[in-house]
Amino acid sequence: MLNFVGLSLVVLISAVGVATIERVEYDYYKYHPMPEITNWMDQIQRDYPDVVSIINYGQTYEKRNINLLKIGLNTGAKKKAIWMDCGIHAREWIAPAFCQYFVRQILQAYKTDPKMEEMMKNLDFYVTPVLNIDGYIYTWKDNSTRLWRKNRSPGPGNCTCYGTDLNRNFDANWGTVGISFNCCSIIYCGSKPTSELEAQAVTDFVGSRKDDFLCFLTIHSYGQLLLVPYGHPNFTASNYNELMEVGLAAAEAIKKVHGMNYTVGTSPDVLYPNSGSSRDWARMQGIPLTYTFELRDKGQYGFELPEEQIQPACEEAYSGALHIITYAHDKTFNGAVATAAATLWTVVLAVGVTSTTLM
Repeated sequence: MLNFVGLSLVVLISAVGVATIERVEYDYYKYHPMPEITNWMDQIQRDYPDVVSIINYGQTYEKRNINLLKIGLNTGAKKKAIWMDCGIHAREWIAPAFCQYFVRQILQAYKTDPKMEEMMKNLDFYVTPVLNIDGYIYTWKDNSTRLWRKNRSPGPGNCTCYGTDLNRNFDANWGTVGISFNCCSIIYCGSKPTSELEAQAVTDFVGSRKDDFLCFLTIHSYGQLLLVPYGHPNFTASNYNELMEVGLAAAEAIKKVHGMNYTVGTSPDVLYPNSGSSRDWARMQGIPLTYTFELRDKGQYGFELPEEQIQPACEEAYSGALHIITYAHDKTFNGAVATAAATLWTVVLAVGVTSTTLM
């Protein structure tokens, strides 16, 4: 009987060990297909039930649920919020990889870092790892579809092409510059503002809580840019100077991690004019700090960034995003000390993130 109990104990320990190993082995430094990302979201919710919940806030054209992770400590009070979405353009695989990394980082940090714990008490983070789910799944089909950009809704009328560029479909100077009304174009803006279910989902969810959001970060690739509103050259954000100041400091925080240079400015100034972007829409809703991150690289690999660059790309972008978020938090809750505190903390983070082995 003792042998039987001992054997059972060994089996039990082995089973627990295997389960633990399987969970730890989720690889944040490889690209994951959508089913794996969905399973990861479920696991994150199970691992952190006190601070993480999954919220469904819409459906794609192909009837897939659009889910986000709501992350924050439940204080019982109404809280301010941070928005982050990744994968609005299907082929930009580094973006969903970053959202997953970001979630893992803040969940690890709040238990040991007093500043992150403070922010988790005062803020809720709403993170959508993949917004354009139909398009993202399509890019995994085969090599011929890898560089698909748009969603997968059919074109209007007799159009035989599929897809609308979701980042031209928001109600922000829609259909004016940097778009096409040709439904076969990769920058087709749709038949009308928010004609697409994915854009409508963001509009409804964020729009109904717009007074709560301090910043809106939408993650793209490539180009190593931090883009501020507006994409239309005839419009300037009322807080343009603040957006630039915070953006330049974020770019400096990014550079401190791996030496990468990020350019900061409006899209017409540093990239090209465009209209109908989610960033511009969010700023028009009154959300003060809205940025588009264009992650690595500058064109050598483009949308097909090698997996060995996922870790450094995520580490540096995390430092930049955290600078913006810390600034927004401190401005709201600590007043005038915001800029200095955000800069100091992200410098400390930049040093730490490159020297710590992460789970």
